[in-house]
Amino acid sequence: QVQLVESGGGLVQAGDSLTLSCAASGRILSTSPMTWFRQAPGKSREFVAATFLSTGNKYYTDSVKGRFTISGDNAKNTVFLQINSLKPEDTATYYCAASKSPISRLVVADRRLYTYWGQGTQVAVSS
Repeated sequence: QVQLVESGGGLVQAGDSLTLSCAASGRILSTSPMTWFRQAPGKSREFVAATFLSTGNKYYTDSVKGRFTISGDNAKNTVFLQINSLKPEDTATYYCAASKSPISRLVVADRRLYTYWGQGTQVAVSS
């Protein structure tokens, strides 16, 4: 059983930067990405970014490219999400996810494929 624990959220001002962390207890399948999703109040959970710790390959949703950077530490089973130039629309609960089954790079954004979820860390951006 894998447990994911996110940290690093908080209340920040627009323009600030923040780095979120997700630590996994237990081994993450090499063919499963570690992925960040977010859910804003009243909205559905959406894909943000994913990385395969074994290869370092990274994937982003278009709306965050250039401002968000995902990275990982394979030895520590930890993934990070650096967010620059925060905007009020980035306000959301950010969740880390992984799977017990392989996930193709083509479908990393499909939240239905993920088995393990963290409890989430809240990010609130004031204007």
